[in-house]
Amino acid sequence: MDQKSAMLADEECSTSGRLSLVVPTYNERANITGLVAAVSRVLEGLDWEIIVVDDDSPDRTFEEVRRMAVQDHRVRCLRRVGRRGLSSAVIEGALAASGEFIGVMDADFQHDERILGVMYRKLCDTEADVAVATRYDGQGGVGDWNAGRQAMSRLATWVSRLVVGGRTTDPMSGFFMFRRDLLDDVVYDLSAQGYKILLDILASARRPLRVEEVPFVFRVRTEGESKISAMVIAEYATLMIEKLSHGFVPGRFVLFCMVGSLGILVHMIVLWASRAAGVGFEEGQLMATFIAMLFNFGLNNEVTYRRWRLSGTAIYGGVVAFCAVCSIGALANVSVAELALTELGSWPLAGLSGALIGGVINFSIADNVVWQVARRRGRASSLQLQRMQPNAYRPEGLRG
Repeated sequence: MDQKSAMLADEECSTSGRLSLVVPTYNERANITGLVAAVSRVLEGLDWEIIVVDDDSPDRTFEEVRRMAVQDHRVRCLRRVGRRGLSSAVIEGALAASGEFIGVMDADFQHDERILGVMYRKLCDTEADVAVATRYDGQGGVGDWNAGRQAMSRLATWVSRLVVGGRTTDPMSGFFMFRRDLLDDVVYDLSAQGYKILLDILASARRPLRVEEVPFVFRVRTEGESKISAMVIAEYATLMIEKLSHGFVPGRFVLFCMVGSLGILVHMIVLWASRAAGVGFEEGQLMATFIAMLFNFGLNNEVTYRRWRLSGTAIYGGVVAFCAVCSIGALANVSVAELALTELGSWPLAGLSGALIGGVINFSIADNVVWQVARRRGRASSLQLQRMQPNAYRPEGLRG
């Protein structure tokens, strides 16, 4: 019996709750039509919906989803403008879902849609909170990954299990299904950053979770481009730090400090170049400080706060505010360093103390002043999604 027939054979399971499948997309126009058709085939007989959360793709994936939604009311489109990120897209899609069970998968066919029914039955037939499609148990596998990527994945999985324990063999999986009440329990504790939303959910749960697993083999992407990048790796690292510290060290603070470290390097390069050009030290220091501030603002806007990045005329106000914040941090840095030098008599410790306090002050003020308006706008949008009825995302004429 094939997987689809096995799924349909269990009539009790097929009527026990709606399945909402959340699919985050960015430039997946070439894949999305085929994916919806494939999902429709394997979920035949179930009560289901698919919510495509598109981050305003340049290839206009959202237009293709809207076209399908006109023909099939089970297909819904949520287009996000001015916000990016897989985890936050999944959260917003899940909040807009109407199902008792919520599934998450990619649109690029690397996740095997044929096991959706098996995962669904795992939740129906057991007391499980989560069903994870795993690459590292049973007949699962990573396909034709090269040795370097396999090693990197194994290392990331091992580190992730330091956070979530042995709940699953594949906490890095992006293909999973869970009960709606679990989302309600953890939604306010999610960091919503990076690409590993399953890891975020498992690490944020305040009660023991029962996790079932379904093995699958990771497929090769046939259309579009991989989303793996240095930014994805950095966001994973900051998520690990935030979860291992139980939220004491925010992920944004880690990224902010990383950007600041690069800013120091930029400062020193500019200072050296100005000295080599015959510019006086004070003038060169002033120039280097200003350029480093601009560099830090730009990189923080694109990396640390990319979900709430400033654009248009808001950038000018952001630059002024950020430079003012950095000036306050610099004063605190010098003051603390001088005090530490007097008390400790150690230049390295004094410098480190000043840099640490300056960094904390810079982050705290920038986080609550420079990018606060954009963050409030993002939170308001998410709350609005949570209050809206699911029909709000369907085309006119199909509501009701």
